[in-house]
Amino acid sequence: MSLNKFFSHFLSRLGPGLLYAGAAVGVSHLVQSTQAGGMFGFDLIIAVIIIHLIKYPFFEFGPRYTAATGQNILHGYLKLGKWAIWLYLLMTISTMFIVQAAITVVTTGLITNIFGLEGLGGHDPQMVAFIISSALLLFSCTLLVSGHYVLLDKLMKIIILVLTVTSVTAVIMLLFDNPGHHQTATVFFSFSDTVHLVFLATFLGWMPAPLDLSVWHSIWSQSKNESDGKITSMQAALFDFRVGYIGTAFLAICFLLLGALVMYGSGETFAAGGAAFAGQLMNMYEQALGEWAYPIVAIAALTTMFSTTLTVLDGFPRTISISLELLFPHRIKHRDQEKTYLIWLFIIITGALFIIFFYLTSMRDMVKIATVVAFVAAPILAILNMQAMFSNSMPEQHRPGKFMWIWCWLGVAALSACSIIYLLL
Repeated sequence: MSLNKFFSHFLSRLGPGLLYAGAAVGVSHLVQSTQAGGMFGFDLIIAVIIIHLIKYPFFEFGPRYTAATGQNILHGYLKLGKWAIWLYLLMTISTMFIVQAAITVVTTGLITNIFGLEGLGGHDPQMVAFIISSALLLFSCTLLVSGHYVLLDKLMKIIILVLTVTSVTAVIMLLFDNPGHHQTATVFFSFSDTVHLVFLATFLGWMPAPLDLSVWHSIWSQSKNESDGKITSMQAALFDFRVGYIGTAFLAICFLLLGALVMYGSGETFAAGGAAFAGQLMNMYEQALGEWAYPIVAIAALTTMFSTTLTVLDGFPRTISISLELLFPHRIKHRDQEKTYLIWLFIIITGALFIIFFYLTSMRDMVKIATVVAFVAAPILAILNMQAMFSNSMPEQHRPGKFMWIWCWLGVAALSACSIIYLLL
């Protein structure tokens, strides 16, 4: 088999796993991972690895449930009782506006800086940011309405490929041309420092992603089955998921390394605004490596955040419309799901733009609120996924074994302990 045929065959086996990666690799990587490296050097690499191990079973359960039953994992929630769907829906609706706004602000900051739009028409910078955010969300909306899953699947394969190549290239180049700021660094991560612990909580809250993304992954898997006209096998579904999951861990470490190699020990402090942070990030890379590095970092950063904006904007209305269909089957029929999806798509865009218009002053605060909520909610979603996966509704041959059961409870204990400690802090 030629290299081109092997590569084409490999990509054809990937679908929802890359959508997961597109949604996961965003603020947690570009902003949080870069800041983690810039603030603490290589200290938090082990934290990235540990949190991926802790959350792994709960993310895997999304595509596993769909491969085993042909349905998305929300059907598993429903079999636990309508209270489980209501709980998931409540958490989703309470966070969706701030999450979408935070992601959009970061993406807008990058667009503004990369294309030099800060002083567009002499307008107020906040108004410029709002206009760009509006255009970005409307463009993403158009893509989703016109293509839905099929277009999203094709776009994500291109975006993730560009992101991976550019990120790895940037890291390799930095390793060969290290500016050496870290040699003068004096800040190291300390568990006795409350500020450091709070940063760790916000860092891990969205690393690799909020746990409700496991539900989105399950729904994307079901959408792929519908578009293909067949149910993906368990082996293929888990292969697709693991490629996406391991890929997000790898890219998180890449961005942390970029931050550590360029920012750590440089004496720079991080800006709170989206455009300012983007400009700071791009300028530091350019100063450290030269003008040749700018296109690489710009492409990697922009593709990262656009993919996240697109997939998150699709994920929220899709999960809400399915949740409402399960809660009110006599009022909302499956044929009406498209209509419900569109209604919630416009509601989310409107709510996100409202937050951006009135609370655009600090990207940092937006990101912090969104990541902390995800951090505290993680144990609840982990338990829901466990209950659905180990229930009698799961075919016994596809139910995880005792080792995975122990792994899950250890993960729930770790997530619960971290949430309690954070709340006490």
